[in-house]
Amino acid sequence: MIQALTQPGLKLGLGLLSIGRMWGVGQSEPPDAEGAQALLAKALELGIAIFDTAPAYARTEARLGHFLSGLEPSRRRTLTIMTKAGEHWDFEKGTSFVDHSRDALIRSIDRSLKLLGSIDVLQLHKATSAVVTHPDVIAAMDHARRCGVTAFGASVSDPETGRLALESGLYDALQFPLNLSYNIMAPLLPVLEASPCLTIVNRPFAMGGLLTGQTIEAAAAAAFHHIEERLPNAVILSGTGKAPHLEENVRAFHRRRA
Repeated sequence: MIQALTQPGLKLGLGLLSIGRMWGVGQSEPPDAEGAQALLAKALELGIAIFDTAPAYARTEARLGHFLSGLEPSRRRTLTIMTKAGEHWDFEKGTSFVDHSRDALIRSIDRSLKLLGSIDVLQLHKATSAVVTHPDVIAAMDHARRCGVTAFGASVSDPETGRLALESGLYDALQFPLNLSYNIMAPLLPVLEASPCLTIVNRPFAMGGLLTGQTIEAAAAAAFHHIEERLPNAVILSGTGKAPHLEENVRAFHRRRA
């Protein structure tokens, strides 16, 4: 599955944080359960086949898993489901926390597999230079591999961690934020272009901060174009909990070179 994603060209995926908990500059409320299912159905209708979730996104994994369970197996096989382990959600406190210990990671992986059925790409969430090659992380990856997971990634926020992840040979994918107002990962971009590692870009709109002052579609098109100039073979994760916004994002993605 991941080999198809590394083929030349920009791909659009859907980040699902917004269907599980409040997020973004405006701290929008997530849709209810029915609205979340409708958004996922709309995404498929619009041709999106890459979905990115995480335990730290509260109800998102459960909602995505429920949606996937209603699909025909042949349809499910056309989708790429990516989730993470390392940042967790405390439902009682309503907040996330980071724990990269072996036992915490394995519990997280087992829960994600139960909710989603299968995982196409498992990423280390909130990865740092101290943990990307830690024995606990490697042990958890081995556990995931025994459970049928075949591709691994690291979700990073600084070039040094990204470099260490790439050099380790442990990861097939690297996810990080990149947008018009956030280019801290720029030193790593030439390395990624020469690497077989799948590049996944999140926060293309700076959590909604870039979608003001002009139409959403025009702003999104500019944001997509900015990323494509730097990473022409990446997956970009658009994140929204509203179907109309998703439709605008898809239109913007297709008109980004106009």
